[in-house]
Amino acid sequence: MSVKVVCVGGGPAGLYLSILLKRQDPTHDITVHERDPEGSTYGWGVTYWRGLLDRLHAHDPESALAVDAASVRWSDGTAQVRGLTTRHSGDQGFGIGRHRLLEILAARAREMGVRVEHRSEITPDRLPDADLVVAADGVRSALRTRHADAFGTEVRSGRNHYIWLGTTKVFDSFTFAFEETPHGWIWCYGYGFGADRSTCVVECAPETWTGLGLDRAGEEEGLELLEKLFVDTLDGHRLIGRSSADGAPQWLNFRTLTNRTWHHGNLVLLGDAAHTTHYSIGAGTTLALEDAMALAGALRDRRDLPRALAAYERDRKQALLPVQSAARYSAQWYENLPRYIGLPPEQMFALLGQRHSPLLPHVPPHLYYRLDRAAGRLETLRRLKRWLGPRIARTVQGRSLGS
Repeated sequence: MSVKVVCVGGGPAGLYLSILLKRQDPTHDITVHERDPEGSTYGWGVTYWRGLLDRLHAHDPESALAVDAASVRWSDGTAQVRGLTTRHSGDQGFGIGRHRLLEILAARAREMGVRVEHRSEITPDRLPDADLVVAADGVRSALRTRHADAFGTEVRSGRNHYIWLGTTKVFDSFTFAFEETPHGWIWCYGYGFGADRSTCVVECAPETWTGLGLDRAGEEEGLELLEKLFVDTLDGHRLIGRSSADGAPQWLNFRTLTNRTWHHGNLVLLGDAAHTTHYSIGAGTTLALEDAMALAGALRDRRDLPRALAAYERDRKQALLPVQSAARYSAQWYENLPRYIGLPPEQMFALLGQRHSPLLPHVPPHLYYRLDRAAGRLETLRRLKRWLGPRIARTVQGRSLGS
């Protein structure tokens, strides 16, 4: 049965959903509305892993081949602290420029008959005439905000400040770098996404941010300071900013967004409009595309719209639980960096890789490191670690909710 779908937001989630719905039924009437001009996307590069690429190939091989061809790859992770560098091999990771990803998905959507309209803003006071309206307009979704009570929206801001930058330094591995200043530690995550560009996310505690004067610095002055702090990591390359409309650099506090329900009438949330996970686990784009896969599948398998939307919400909320837990603990690891930064480098780097663990915050770092090394050799300890971590986490969470 042909349906009319209006998708508000031309990011990866909305575009990919339109592709999948057209694959299911070419007679569907689908329009994607994006308020910004074409090619004006924010951000630099996005990361993903082999599992997502395999799912993209399964759902739409044509766009998957284009995404694969436009991506860079790495399999190593590098960490730098106090002049020491360690490098470890791991799972293969991928980076692609956000602008290039959107080009690929928009071209594929148009090829399949989707109308992709830029400079087209949908006002939240009056929903478009459609069988289904998809709010894929990001963490600050105007459609979700208009119905925030119905969705049960909650937003929690993180403690640390961060800024999303580009750089002409091309990282050949996923790189973490920690620099000590008179005002505390500041660190960055860097990864390549093209032949001549990388993403560089810089983060620090609020007292470091103000102590260094980053709260008062203009964009040029702030970038120069960061380039000096990370001169060894960047090999002298420059950082590239994206100032806001008033010329101020875009330092932010990460906002963790949740919603009690993801659908209201014929309006459904997708991607960052429905949920966010801390950038330190590099899962935002993956989760948005997986939302699109799940929603398209629910609409294909169920003719009744309310049941389809309920199934989509139920399935995705369940799938998100371990990811959200990992993101929460990863963010807390960085917010509690002084707990780990004084360890011997090999221990600190090992616990950086374990930052998603629900057990780590509740065990002395030296002891956790020894237990983790032992667990790598003994199956009994591995099972104990897997059993104990979630139970401690649930107990702590229950106490915090009851207080």
